[in-house]
Amino acid sequence: MKVDMSVVGSIEEAMREIGREGERAVSRSMKTAGNGLKDDWRAQIIGAGLGTRLSRTVRAEIYPKGQNSMNAAAFIYTRAPKVLQAFDRGALIRSKNGFFLAIPTPAAGGQGAGRKRITPGGWERRTGLKLRLIYRRSQPSLLVAEGRVSKSGRAAASRSKTGRGLQTVPIFILVPQVNLRKRLDLARDAESRADSIPALIVANWKEGA
Repeated sequence: MKVDMSVVGSIEEAMREIGREGERAVSRSMKTAGNGLKDDWRAQIIGAGLGTRLSRTVRAEIYPKGQNSMNAAAFIYTRAPKVLQAFDRGALIRSKNGFFLAIPTPAAGGQGAGRKRITPGGWERRTGLKLRLIYRRSQPSLLVAEGRVSKSGRAAASRSKTGRGLQTVPIFILVPQVNLRKRLDLARDAESRADSIPALIVANWKEGA
């Protein structure tokens, strides 16, 4: 029996094409895993009751940008690392100056100027009302204001010249420290996505074949 064997095309080109298929498969897989982890973290943040605004600080970048590579990598990060780290690990928060932390009540209303955390001084400037301290020995002390409570539940200056409807409204609760409990497990999602990468590469390689 005589058998003729021949190679169609260039072996070198065939090997290069296999390499390109591998680069595409790895890059696609890292993009899928990276964006998936970003979505996982965002969903976890929202599910923990921390809000969509904080969840949108989580971003994903795939490297190298604009090209396929066998060494493709996904970088998942947040623009609020200290906040997420505190909720991921739990933290004990104390005042920087050694005094009390002022925790706003619902009557304080929303955020301060520029969407920053509202402070007693900022609240006084915004409302024109003055705060006064009510010291309580066995309970957290309070910063209160004399005013009225609007329909939205916020404290405001009284409109009555006679003082009708005027009441003492707690605006801030004063505490020496706050124990922030762990509410996130970001490593769990990262490990799960990392474990899925080999199967993704195999699936993407077959799909591109």
